[in-house]
Amino acid sequence: MAVKIRLQRHGRKKAPFYHIVIADSRSPRDGRFIEKIGTYNPMTVPATIDLDREAAFSWLQKGAQPTDTVTAILRYKGVMYRKHLQRGVNKGAITSEQASERYEAFIEGKEKAISSRVAQTQAKKAEFHKSVSGTPKPKKVVEVPAAEETASEE
Repeated sequence: MAVKIRLQRHGRKKAPFYHIVIADSRSPRDGRFIEKIGTYNPMTVPATIDLDREAAFSWLQKGAQPTDTVTAILRYKGVMYRKHLQRGVNKGAITSEQASERYEAFIEGKEKAISSRVAQTQAKKAEFHKSVSGTPKPKKVVEVPAAEETASEE
């Protein structure tokens, strides 16, 4: 039985929301699945990804094949890097302690980058809201010569 890690679409028309699931490759896209390991919302900036890294890693170790999009998500969340490090441990190139240190450093850096991107997006959004808020722009004052001055000049 071929097991896939793939996306299961939810949400309404033109507003997708996905569940990241482990499913038999013969089952329909939105049909039966073995386990739900996370969610993916591409409509937010940056995209919101909630993933159980341990479950994803264990399924990869068991031989589950991720789809292209899920591979990109797993790479972004560091699961593929952990798999890479595990291969090094299995071959004897590095120890498991070194692999866990590298993985933790990678995750910390990634989380810091994601949080800075979220803060940057929120600041941009706040600036936009401030620029389109209900306060009117000051109008130009056009000075009109007084009626007395025009009468005296004639």
